Amino acid sequence: MSIEYLIIGAYLCLILGLSLFGFHRYIMVYLYRKYVHGDPPPPPPPSEWPTVTVQLPIYNENHVVVRLLKAVACLDYPRDRLEIQVLDDSTDETTQTIAYWVEHYRRQGLTIHHIHRKERTGFKAGALAHGLRTARGEFIAILDADFVPPPDFLQRTIPYFQDPTVGLVQVRWEYLNRHFSILTRVQSVMLDGHFVVEHTARNRSGRFFNFNGTAGVWRRAAIESAGGWTQDTLTEDLDLSYRAQLKGWRFIYLKDYVVPSELPVETAAFMRQQFRWAKGSTQTALKLLPRILRSGVDPRVKLEAFFHLTANVSYVLIVGIGLLLGPVIWARYRLGLYHLLWLDVPLFCLATLSVATFYVLSQRENPTGLRGWWNWLWVIPMLMAVGIGISLNNARGVLEALLGVTSPFERTPKYGITHASAHPGWTLSAYRLKNWLMPLLGLGMGLYFLAVLYLCIEEDLWYSIPFVVLFMVGFLYTSGTTLWQTWVLPWTVRRLGVAPARHPLGM
Repeated sequence: MSIEYLIIGAYLCLILGLSLFGFHRYIMVYLYRKYVHGDPPPPPPPSEWPTVTVQLPIYNENHVVVRLLKAVACLDYPRDRLEIQVLDDSTDETTQTIAYWVEHYRRQGLTIHHIHRKERTGFKAGALAHGLRTARGEFIAILDADFVPPPDFLQRTIPYFQDPTVGLVQVRWEYLNRHFSILTRVQSVMLDGHFVVEHTARNRSGRFFNFNGTAGVWRRAAIESAGGWTQDTLTEDLDLSYRAQLKGWRFIYLKDYVVPSELPVETAAFMRQQFRWAKGSTQTALKLLPRILRSGVDPRVKLEAFFHLTANVSYVLIVGIGLLLGPVIWARYRLGLYHLLWLDVPLFCLATLSVATFYVLSQRENPTGLRGWWNWLWVIPMLMAVGIGISLNNARGVLEALLGVTSPFERTPKYGITHASAHPGWTLSAYRLKNWLMPLLGLGMGLYFLAVLYLCIEEDLWYSIPFVVLFMVGFLYTSGTTLWQTWVLPWTVRRLGVAPARHPLGM
């Protein structure tokens, strides 16, 4: 068999694999439409409110930690039944900021503990497990540093636990800086697809869904019966969620109740977060899928668990398809096999149009989502391009997980940025990420697709141009903005004489 046929065969296999993940999105849309309804009606308040421990895992978050502490201090819950643990693994001035505000709120009568670990053993999972040993609460609420819980957060979630089978109540995320930049708009739509469509479809149809690491409340017994927090994956929340549901605990998702949070504004930080999620979910798949498939749960639950936990494999397929675009065009030109377009173009459309359908639905169903076709006209294609642009980064995470390569839990830095408030000094923060290898590889990929685009124009292959443009724009945008934000923007801000944003004790 000639090399041309091998190239075309490999390309079609990758397209077919990607189209299967695209078809799964249609299944999610179908399940959402079939089972969508309002949140389960809240039970009446309990006759006696139980004791709740609110855990705040913190690691070097001086830009946002005070905002979190102020919001938690305003939680409307009986003070004698509320305990707050600030699980501080920080190695910078964040520890002093926390100490000041913990003492401030303790003098006001709040039961709040500053638990500072000098060794970051087990990262976030280790901090949560460490705090659980001394926690008084029957229920454990977890909030990351960049979240701002409304005062009624516990009053809205705790009543559901009057059903003794409920192990977790997860609420939807909303975003303080959704409209800050192109990147935050794209991220918000990506996450809306997960929180509006996927979570609702899975939970309402009886499939497993997952705790998202924050903005949720656990029954302590559910954590302990499932084996507790473990650090052998980068997604300890996903891991524990599946283990708890395999033990028979029921989860509740509240789509119509939201907790605001902050999205990463750096492309490098966004890609770090995506890498962690891609690698961690693949590690969880390797760890738990055999157990899930051997369990006695409904086959439909097993099938959905498979697609859920292996979804990031699609990024490996995207990279393979992208690298083969140029050789495939050459092979078809050599063999004159243009009639195969009737096969691979529909398959590629199945993969891409499903993405558009999925995310447009998430925006139509979200009161704070995009409105108007003019917004969808640019955001959805840009979302697809960014999804392609992070594919090399995420594929690395998937392959590292498959090869057993270990890596530390690296946090995603946040800077206290909202829609209307962004001190330019954030670009000079000590938390800024410096990354050059992956952006340069991405830039190389973008230039490769620019050459493929030129080839398509030269050969009048107009049918391929939209797909090639998506790949080119995606890689050039993610790599270009990373290099700009990492090296050029800070230099420009310094030249303008802007001082770094400082937070002396958060005041």
